[in-house]
Amino acid sequence: MTPLERQQLIDALLDGAISEADFIRLEAELTIDPVARQEYYERVGLSLILENEAARLISTGEVASPAKANSGRPRASWRVAFLGMSAVAAALLLALLWRGMMGTPGDEPVEASGSQINASAEPKEEFASGFAVISGQADAVWEDGRARAVGSLVPPGEFHLRSGVVQLELFSGVVLVVEGQTQMTIHSPMEVAVVRGKVRARVPEPAQGFRVRTSTGQVVDLGTEFAVSAGDDETEVHVIDGQIDWHLPDRPARRLGAGEAIRRDKTGNENVFPSRADAFVGTEDLRSQLDLQQDHRLQQWTRRSEASRHDPRLVAYYQMSSKGLDDRLLSNLASGAGEKASSGAIVAGSPAADRWGRAGSAMNLSPAGSRIRVSVPGEHRSISLICWVRINSLDRWYNSLFLTDGHEQGEPHWQIMDDGRLFFSVKKRDVFDREKGEKDKHIYYSPVFWTSALSGQWLMLATVYDIDARRVTHYLNGEVLSEESIPEEYLVEIVRIGSASSGNGDQPKWDAPHFAVRNFNGNLDEFRLYSAALTGDEIRSLYTDGKP
Repeated sequence: MTPLERQQLIDALLDGAISEADFIRLEAELTIDPVARQEYYERVGLSLILENEAARLISTGEVASPAKANSGRPRASWRVAFLGMSAVAAALLLALLWRGMMGTPGDEPVEASGSQINASAEPKEEFASGFAVISGQADAVWEDGRARAVGSLVPPGEFHLRSGVVQLELFSGVVLVVEGQTQMTIHSPMEVAVVRGKVRARVPEPAQGFRVRTSTGQVVDLGTEFAVSAGDDETEVHVIDGQIDWHLPDRPARRLGAGEAIRRDKTGNENVFPSRADAFVGTEDLRSQLDLQQDHRLQQWTRRSEASRHDPRLVAYYQMSSKGLDDRLLSNLASGAGEKASSGAIVAGSPAADRWGRAGSAMNLSPAGSRIRVSVPGEHRSISLICWVRINSLDRWYNSLFLTDGHEQGEPHWQIMDDGRLFFSVKKRDVFDREKGEKDKHIYYSPVFWTSALSGQWLMLATVYDIDARRVTHYLNGEVLSEESIPEEYLVEIVRIGSASSGNGDQPKWDAPHFAVRNFNGNLDEFRLYSAALTGDEIRSLYTDGKP
């Protein structure tokens, strides 16, 4: 399809004059081509704004009313209206409207129903920094005191572990198991330098030639598994499988095979002795240790999860069990007093591994139509929304976490923006005057919390709408991301939800099958809705209890 053909088909769609065959052609093009989708978003936005402007011009008499022959084609009305203007005036107005629609740098996008306008005309390629990822850890304590999640990138440069065990997967395919107090530097996917500590390396064939430097010499891999123990006074190298070359600055390389080890002290003395694989933690040892810890954590969380179901403030609690995914229906596990949400109806979602690694116990929401349909009765003053998610990417303008149908007055919306910010709002008014500076709602954004470096990691997200404190608080993994006061003019004291979707937006209507793509591209493990404002300590406790 040529760009001109695509443009003509989009215009025909907006005019309501597209044939069924052309609609199928255009739908296929938009599905596979991001450039085509971007053009569609922009032309939808421009068409809507020009329609509104044409209506204003007609109402003020500045442009003659369209011919009655066009009354059955409302999408074309702006085109007819602009025929009454001079070419120069029309071009100028188009430019001004386009600038107003796209906004100036720093403008926030307007949440629209049925269309999206992305302020970035050209997609930007993301970049990350690092040579490895953390693929496992047990009781790890880092020198800087910061926790690092499994799946996170290891930045280039110095690596300081105070205690515990960490498994790294270098982008070359090399797997390193680092234990105890270790100081090392990752120079590249093919080279590390160990100042002190214990490191065991498993090197696949594509990474042969991998090097480990120490203060007394360096190991060059020849297709092997080996371990290094480095200290201030001496270095030991143990060959567990295959062969290595031991290089020194002042003598030829020495080849060592499986079962051999060499020790060299700071004075240059060397001796060879049998290697000991059991002196170093390997990948299987770490996996066994992690499995035991995981089983213990899962049992602990199961007990506390069952106890939390009886909280009278809990309105909805869904766990993505394998049985529920098979039956396409999730039971609401909230069992306290008061009105509760319905069971959740699964649409299009498919089974995935949950945050505990159990196959089929989380839901993949990546297909465009995926969602969990729920109905939440009653009126609520404050609410708390909590979910465990694994984000693959944020390739939608809005990435839905929980959206009500239609977004009427008093209804909340909870989403993630494509730039990695949490979005929360409660609609204040259905009728408002933009010329007076009024808005239908105030949007509470968090700072950017997600980048592609977090792709594939399980996160607990939470947002609390607290009427009594007049505050909205966003949380990531139990810690406060941001707090914002609720402006008095946008305070909504009665929140209503009704029919809603977790993981997607409003459902299309019988006469309007087209819908904005807002499904969450990732996996959902657990969702909670409280009819109350949870405290920071309660949010932190839910994360601590539920963290694998």
